[in-house]
Amino acid sequence: MKKSERMNQMLRFINQKQQFTLQDLMQEFQISKRTALRDIASLEELGAPIYVEYGRYGGYRLLQQMQLPPISFNTGELHALYFAMQALRSFSSLPFQVSFRTIHEKFMSALSDKQRQDIENIQHRVSFRHTEQIRDSAHLEFLLMAAVQNIVIQITYANQRRSSDQRPSSAHTNIRTIQPIALYARKGYWYCQAYDLHKQAYRVFRCDRIISAETTEIEPLTHVNERYSQDAQSLWKPSEQAIPFKCLIDEAGMELFQQEHFPSMQIIHVNESGIEPGQMLLAGSYETHELDFIVRYLAGFGKSVKIMEPDTLKESLRQYYLDLLDHV
Repeated sequence: MKKSERMNQMLRFINQKQQFTLQDLMQEFQISKRTALRDIASLEELGAPIYVEYGRYGGYRLLQQMQLPPISFNTGELHALYFAMQALRSFSSLPFQVSFRTIHEKFMSALSDKQRQDIENIQHRVSFRHTEQIRDSAHLEFLLMAAVQNIVIQITYANQRRSSDQRPSSAHTNIRTIQPIALYARKGYWYCQAYDLHKQAYRVFRCDRIISAETTEIEPLTHVNERYSQDAQSLWKPSEQAIPFKCLIDEAGMELFQQEHFPSMQIIHVNESGIEPGQMLLAGSYETHELDFIVRYLAGFGKSVKIMEPDTLKESLRQYYLDLLDHV
């Protein structure tokens, strides 16, 4: 990192902390003690009102907040921002209703001619392939802010998939009282992780199936966000009725697993009889109502997977293949 760039970042760092030590600077910017001392002297020459506190618990204090210079980005950071923006292109629904085109136009207009030429060259050299968003989600901003502000909300949720021109009937919807925790996007859909107050369990809701959403006067449960902050994975534990399964997968199957897997499954590296070199053990569990889902998931592995147990899963996968043959 160039010294001028480091000075700029260091100004923002100390302006935010107000109180800091040499060790703070050394750790944050990966510099030596001598360099940190020289940088502090340079900051003072730039007019930073830094006061030295001596003693065992001494350090440096900023006497008052400074007016910082405008944020500037180096070439690598500009390229990284441009690459990050490409993720927005796939989604017609985004929190805060921000469109990719608006951001892209503002970004490009703020660049110099040389920077703009670099970005245009990148466009011709890199191809971005995305999973397009399949369905719009009307309440993303509301759900996100409910999660951020820790608010309990009431939603009308469609249980069954609907066509784009057909609204679900009341028989296919129900009212749910939930405490949203987080949003994430996966394979063209937005999902909301939440705590269902009626079922007293953690659930995942597909956002495009949320027909309506409104706030409630119900007090949020404090343990919900506390547990999520400690370990998000622990929220999605299998029920007592969950069915364990084991499969063998080869190296090609391992690549497929890395591309898509779920909290209820993991790769176990063990040496057991029947496991050949190059094979790994895929173990996990599924709920009884998730049988069709787990069958379709494992079918995607093709010849790279071999089910060890349970026998009911073996038979279900075999029947799935037979049904496919009937449609050939």
